[in-house]
Amino acid sequence: MSFADQQARLQAFLDADDLHEEALDFMATHGFLTALAISSDEVPEQEWLNALFAEDPHYQDAQQKNDIEEALRNLKQQITRQLASDEDMELPCDLDLGEEPDESDLRGWCIGFMEGVFLREEAWFEQAEEEVSELLLPIMVGSGLFDEQEEFAEIVDDDDLVDDMVGQIPEVLTTLFLLTQAPEEKPALLKPRH
Repeated sequence: MSFADQQARLQAFLDADDLHEEALDFMATHGFLTALAISSDEVPEQEWLNALFAEDPHYQDAQQKNDIEEALRNLKQQITRQLASDEDMELPCDLDLGEEPDESDLRGWCIGFMEGVFLREEAWFEQAEEEVSELLLPIMVGSGLFDEQEEFAEIVDDDDLVDDMVGQIPEVLTTLFLLTQAPEEKPALLKPRH
């Protein structure tokens, strides 16, 4: 089965209504696995599967379970390869929160990413807390999870600023990946772009 076919099946499975209400859908799963691929602390597979599904899905049989878990592993590997390449990461959704941010794919993706961060929050911030916080800001804004916090209220009210920030997400992901996975390249990374 091709990667595209496998991912289409995975998407159909994750977006179906019969998973636990707290399980991540396909967009959120992509964000979640992206965060895991960036994290400097490796999360064991069983732990991230449990977090992703909230409770064991009702698989038709052992074969379906294997297929879904294999598809998730392949997606995570593909995301890691994309992050390690010289290209900016391509998200599986538009970089736009649209008229109804809560309904947008990008919001789902950002929420999934933050769920991945929360799994190993300490590891994310132990190296370069200020820098990582700054880099995570566009994703935090996109997720809507922090809208109630004072320091986010001003940003959220400025549509142009929000659009500008979420547009930076692919670039931010590459920078975060280099920061956590290739710290020796860090100095070059921090030079301003011309």
